Amino acid sequence: MKTEININDALSQDNQLYSKVAELIELARQKVATVVNLTMVHTYFEVGRMIVEDEQQGKERAEYGKALLKDLSVRLTEKFGKGFSVDNLERMKKFYLVYSIYEIPSSKFKSDENQSTSIRQISSSELENNELNTNQISATALRKFERTENQTDMHQDAIISESRMPRFQISWSHYLVLMKIENQNERSFYEIESAANNWSLTNLKRQYHSSLYERLALSRNKEEIMKLASEGQTMVKPEDILKNPLSLEFLGMEEKVAYSESDLEHAIISKLQSFLLEMGKGFLFEARQKRFTFDEKHYYVDLVFYNRLLQCYVIIDLKTEELLHKDLGQMQMYVNYYDRNVKVDYEKPSIGILLCKKKNDALVELTLPKEANIYASEYSLYLPDKQLLQQKLNEWMKEFEDLE
Repeated sequence: MKTEININDALSQDNQLYSKVAELIELARQKVATVVNLTMVHTYFEVGRMIVEDEQQGKERAEYGKALLKDLSVRLTEKFGKGFSVDNLERMKKFYLVYSIYEIPSSKFKSDENQSTSIRQISSSELENNELNTNQISATALRKFERTENQTDMHQDAIISESRMPRFQISWSHYLVLMKIENQNERSFYEIESAANNWSLTNLKRQYHSSLYERLALSRNKEEIMKLASEGQTMVKPEDILKNPLSLEFLGMEEKVAYSESDLEHAIISKLQSFLLEMGKGFLFEARQKRFTFDEKHYYVDLVFYNRLLQCYVIIDLKTEELLHKDLGQMQMYVNYYDRNVKVDYEKPSIGILLCKKKNDALVELTLPKEANIYASEYSLYLPDKQLLQQKLNEWMKEFEDLE
C-alpha cells in the first residue's frame, strides 16, 4: 500500500514537472515567434527603404523600376526562396512610403515625448510617382529612437538603422491590412488597438470592417476624436463606452426576421465573448435577468456587466421596439437600485444603457436629468455601411470646424 502511494506521488511530481517544462517551452516558442515576426517587419521596412532610395537616384533608374524589381525578385528568390515576388517587393516599398512619411501620433509609441516634429504633407501623386527626396523623409517624419552601438563599424548600406525606423509592434500580416487604410488617424487607431489588445488578424479585419473607428468617433467631440488616433480607445468616463451603432452582426440574426427581446438576449449570451469584445475594454459579465425586489414586486434586468476600468456596474436593457419614456424611467430605477444597494463606496455611479433598434436622443434628453448616467445606444444586426459612416464623420468634423 505504501509502495502504491509512493508511486502515485512520483507520478504526480512527474506530471507537475512536465507541465512546468512544457509551459516554459511554449512561452519560449511564443517569444521567439514574436521576435521573428517583428524582425521580419523591420527587415521589410528597410528593404522598402533601399528600393525607394535606389529609385530616387535618377529618372533613368525610376523609369526602369519595374525591371529592377523583377531582377531583384529573381535573385532574392534564388538565394532565399519564397517571399520575394515582385508583388511582395512592391508591398515592402509601399510599407516604407506609408510609415516613413507620417509619424504615428501615438504617445504610447513615441520614445521621446518632448520631440517636436514638422511633418511635411506629401500628396498621393508624389507617392505614386515616387517623387520624393529621401532627406525629406528623415527625422522630421520619423520618431527618434536609440541608435545601435558600433554602427560606425558596419557598412552603412548593410545596417538596419533604428534611428530612422518606427517602432513596429504587430505582425507583417497586420500591416498589410493597415497599409490599405488611407486615413492616417484611422490607421494609427487600429495599429494602437491591435498592439494594446493583442488582436488577431481576423479580429483586426472584423473591427475595421465593422467601422469601429467611425462608430467611436461619432460618439465623441472633436478633441476626443483626435485622441482616438493618438491613444486608441480609452475608458475614463461613462460616454467612452458608447458606439454609434453597436454592431451585433456576429449574432447571425436576420434583420427582416421578427424576434423578441428574449431572442436577442439569448443570442447575445450564446456569443458572449464576441459581445464583450464589441462592448470594448474592461467589461466583465455578471448576470442575465438579474432579479431584485422592490415594494414586494420583482424586477428583472436583462444584462448586468461590470467595467473594471471605469469601476462601475453597466446595466443593459434590450429594446426591439420603439423607445418610450417609461423605458427610461425603468432604467433610472435600475440604476438607482444598484447605486443604493449594490455598489460599494469606492465604486463609481452605475451606468444604464438602453440598447435599441432606433434611439431617440431628444426623448432621452427631455426625460432624464442632465447628470443621469443613462444612454440610449442603437444596435445593428449587420455590418454598418463603412462609406456612409465615413461620410457622416466627415460632415461631423466639418460642423466642428464651422463652429470654431
